[in-house]
Amino acid sequence: MSKLSSSLFHFRNQLSQRNLSAKDVRDALPLQGFMSRAFISTARETFSADGKFADRIIAPYSIYKGKAAFSATPVLPTFSKLGSGSLKVDRRGSIMLKFWPAIGERKYDWEKRQLFALSATEVGSLISLGSKDSCEFFHDPSMLSSNAGQVRKTLSVKPNDNGYFISLSVVNNILKTNDRFSVPVTTAEFAVMRTAFSFALPHLMGWDRYTHQLPQSMYENPSSAKVVSPLLDSEWDK
Repeated sequence: MSKLSSSLFHFRNQLSQRNLSAKDVRDALPLQGFMSRAFISTARETFSADGKFADRIIAPYSIYKGKAAFSATPVLPTFSKLGSGSLKVDRRGSIMLKFWPAIGERKYDWEKRQLFALSATEVGSLISLGSKDSCEFFHDPSMLSSNAGQVRKTLSVKPNDNGYFISLSVVNNILKTNDRFSVPVTTAEFAVMRTAFSFALPHLMGWDRYTHQLPQSMYENPSSAKVVSPLLDSEWDK
């Protein structure tokens, strides 16, 4: 940082002492680019007073294929504040998968998207798959109510010659719809998913907070009863 500060000071002196020629500007551009990269690489997450991220980060991993596409995005957990001031996981995080159908060459219908939220255990099943293994998950939002079975979601991951087929089936008896998506995922694409999901897993469980404490101001705000993380999507919300 001392070298960067010295270079910046020298560059500002040049600006104040004379007009820069075109060559001077070209010579200065690498320094400007380095300064920008240094600023980005040292940026940290910032929180507002209510515990939310001040800047929402959107960074899905998306795979586009001929008949459908899907993206994967981590959804962080929410925390409840106890009387002692400690934070307790109120709702665990997930990996939100979003599928949408193709309606033409390189064209997709975002309005017809369907969601499937992978729990921490389901993420564990997916990242532990071998090259010839498969897995299948079932979700029913009304499993413990009288409406059980009205909406059923089935996610399957099955091997093929060059990776896996990731397929989602959504049967909605309320809306009388039956949506099916199937996306071939190459070995390289699945390797990216496996690495990214493995990295995200402790964060979904809230375990990263053990070593990365929240800003002190959040503990001093008595009106903040719950800490809400960004990208809090529900699988059952459109």
